[in-house]
Amino acid sequence: MFRFLPLLCALISVAITTNSLPAREGKKFRAGAYAQDITPTKFPISVNGGMADRQATKVHDRLHARCLVLDDGKTKIAFAVCDSCMIPREVTDEAKALVSVGAGIPPEQILISATHTHTAPTVAGVFQSEPDKAYASFLAQKIAAGILQAHSNLAPAKIGWGVGKDETQVFNRRWKVKPGSALLKDPFDKGTDKVKMNPGYLHPDLIEPAGPIDPDISFISVQTLKGEPIAFLANYSLHYVGGVPELSADYFAMFAERMRTHLNADKNFVGIMSNGTSGNINNVNYGKAGPGKRQPGEQARLVAESVAKEAFDAHQKIKHHDWVELKMAQKEIELGVRRPDEAEVKRAKDILAAAKKPVLSGLPEIYARETVLMAKYPPKVKVILQAIRIGDLGIVANPCETFVEIGLDIKKKSPLKHTFTIELANGYNGYLPTPEHHALGGYETWRAQSSYLEVDASRAIMAAWMELLKEVAANK
Repeated sequence: MFRFLPLLCALISVAITTNSLPAREGKKFRAGAYAQDITPTKFPISVNGGMADRQATKVHDRLHARCLVLDDGKTKIAFAVCDSCMIPREVTDEAKALVSVGAGIPPEQILISATHTHTAPTVAGVFQSEPDKAYASFLAQKIAAGILQAHSNLAPAKIGWGVGKDETQVFNRRWKVKPGSALLKDPFDKGTDKVKMNPGYLHPDLIEPAGPIDPDISFISVQTLKGEPIAFLANYSLHYVGGVPELSADYFAMFAERMRTHLNADKNFVGIMSNGTSGNINNVNYGKAGPGKRQPGEQARLVAESVAKEAFDAHQKIKHHDWVELKMAQKEIELGVRRPDEAEVKRAKDILAAAKKPVLSGLPEIYARETVLMAKYPPKVKVILQAIRIGDLGIVANPCETFVEIGLDIKKKSPLKHTFTIELANGYNGYLPTPEHHALGGYETWRAQSSYLEVDASRAIMAAWMELLKEVAANK
């Protein structure tokens, strides 16, 4: 190991020096992008995103960590948007440490997020899926390799940003339901829920959606000085689409390829779709009749084409700048955990004892297992929050499946002209409903490894985000 110390020290020295250089004369802007393949090499492999584990044996389409590095001559910022359901903090921290040594970008200036495709290997344990440790280590190294390659690809560039809209592909999946409906049964037999997630098409007990949508397609466009596309990082508040049983990057990758076609870009172009505030949003309108049977992946393709068209139309109207200022700030806060009490743990253990099956079925059994696991959680957890400014564009990030109301609120309150949220970033801490949605109950609020933060967590995150946005917006 000691023979590598001189090289490591040299890397750290170069990294620190490179990152702390003052803005170059003439304020030159650079960017680099790279799509790193993160598809597993060993099968079968666990796939999460459902109430029970399943094993994937083959690949429908390749998974990637789509990476973008920006450099204004003084500050470097790195993005990596990964085709994964959710990525725990230990994986993102490891990747950042490798990048920090290899490229000199401080960890607090790196944003690593998951797209939330439900057809990717299990990296974070939830419900009956457990992480594949070998793949988690593989993923951390591949993410780092992708960012480092994007950093190596840095070249003079110009950047622009804008917002399109597509209201046709997003629907609030939580519905208010008539009191006493059988739809409101919960796994804890509390009987306090007022809403139902994914209630079924045109169910007679439905009243109305329990919240709004966000139709914005926020985006960043990066080009060479000659106007050739380098990368296109978009953001849309849509949970996922699904439709295939094999490993797949879902509509996120289809969107990226569609943008390549729209922009007439070459093979080195990197299209990126990050997930916005989609905790209570999906692609299904339960207020109408179902669409009927479709071929596997067909709905994801339709979504990708619709969103890409609107993004491209908006892109045609923006201005690209040959230099903009970059700023990024990070804050770590502690949030409380909703742990079960002794009576709840006893009830859960009794349910599991009666089950006597290796694979649990039914919500009471599945949530009993989650309750026992949640009893082992600490009373508080630390989460990373970030804010970025690119010119007058703002980006905030958190490690949760964030409710759409929170994203709409930050857009209204941000000191920057337009701000969007990248969720499931720099870790995984489950759903983030508002306190008002906690009062309504429903799946996203049921205590489990998928939903455990304190009821007021969204307010604490919003307060921290506002502090960070004011910091990056200062002296703009």
